[in-house]
Amino acid sequence: MSAASVERPHADRPLIAEANRLWDSLAPGYRVEIIGGQILVTPPPDGPHSEALTDLMVPFLTAGLHGVESKVVQGIGLWLPTGTEDYAIPDLALVDADYRDHYVENNCYDPVCFRLVLEVTSSNYRTDLRDKVKAYAAAKIPVYLIVDRRHQRLHVLTGPAGDEYENHRPYSPGETVTLPKDVGAEVTLDVDAILKAGRRTTD
Repeated sequence: MSAASVERPHADRPLIAEANRLWDSLAPGYRVEIIGGQILVTPPPDGPHSEALTDLMVPFLTAGLHGVESKVVQGIGLWLPTGTEDYAIPDLALVDADYRDHYVENNCYDPVCFRLVLEVTSSNYRTDLRDKVKAYAAAKIPVYLIVDRRHQRLHVLTGPAGDEYENHRPYSPGETVTLPKDVGAEVTLDVDAILKAGRRTTD
């Protein structure tokens, strides 16, 4: 795929050591990432977040993308080229089936094997809509999907160039999305159904 290959730097890892210490001390379900040299902690997802994520997996599985050539995986580490210790853990990813051959370190894999990453927003939605856009574009991830629960939109970003995506299209309830062929099969998403699944009871 067209993602950027990264080299593993050989140096001390003070941020990773602190991130791992934090992760060990937190309750189960918390996610710790390093983006732009900053440690980010995300609280455990609520039920609708998990429901939307499960519903999103179905079209990928139905399209045969979890098989011989690619895998649909949750919570896989993505090593980022934006800093010597940067890594992200997207909610969902579509990776080449040989992703295990692209292990870097700290349970993270080289972006070269990622076809798509997906985030379902939580309370820290700005990270998904801003910081991770830059990080995933810099890693040349071909497709970035964001389920924006706060603003009730599904964002599809394609064409990574530098630290941004050339194409960014938000979709509203009632629309359908057919993903780019970069993913390896035809995948169509029902925006309304996804947003309803992820809607919090307090919204």
